[in-house]
Amino acid sequence: MSVVEPTLQLERSMVASGQTLACVDEVGRGALAGPVSVGMVIIDPWAPGVPGGVRDSKLLSLAARERLEPQVRAWVLAGAVGHAAPGEIDEHGIVGALRLAGRRAWDACLRSLADSGAARPRVALLDGNLDWLSAPPLDLFAAAQPGDDEGLAEVDVPVRTQVKGDRDCLGVGAASILAKVERDHLMEALAQEHPAYGWEQNKGYGSAAHRAAIAQQGPSPAHRLSWKLI
Repeated sequence: MSVVEPTLQLERSMVASGQTLACVDEVGRGALAGPVSVGMVIIDPWAPGVPGGVRDSKLLSLAARERLEPQVRAWVLAGAVGHAAPGEIDEHGIVGALRLAGRRAWDACLRSLADSGAARPRVALLDGNLDWLSAPPLDLFAAAQPGDDEGLAEVDVPVRTQVKGDRDCLGVGAASILAKVERDHLMEALAQEHPAYGWEQNKGYGSAAHRAAIAQQGPSPAHRLSWKLI
């Protein structure tokens, strides 16, 4: 099966030269333990210096992801990874937690852009078919949203979803690399604190060995207790 070579074709159709957009992907959505993580990059898709070999992080080896991560950060105008912890996933549900992590990444990117003077993004490109990134419709009677208590900026630009965006769109692939590398490092650190579950290998996903360890040891503080763990 041939590997699809991602391009910037869609990103370039969304903004004019000199304008910027946010490209967004998540990692860890289906894991049993650890955070859900949202990678975001702000790019001018017409700018030179695109690193070679960028693609969906799931299609890259560990060595390739580690090699490309600093190259991606050097290319993008801003890049950040936002995380929502297991307890936040249990409290808000996975969609609410994704949005919280996305707001954290967005807020960090905006602060980085303000420091550098680069143009604010006009639109966001999100992997998948569900827009969990946009602010909910304005409702005077709505409860506070996850992240409001942190003073996080709302994602206030139009969001376009794209199925297989991480495979086909180079900007989204770049975001996926940042998210995957940072979350993997977090899981490796957590594995040192909770060695029974093999997170250095399974990264918190539901492998047979991971589920067997949960059955034997019980869940840890880093597990998503609202998930079906066994």
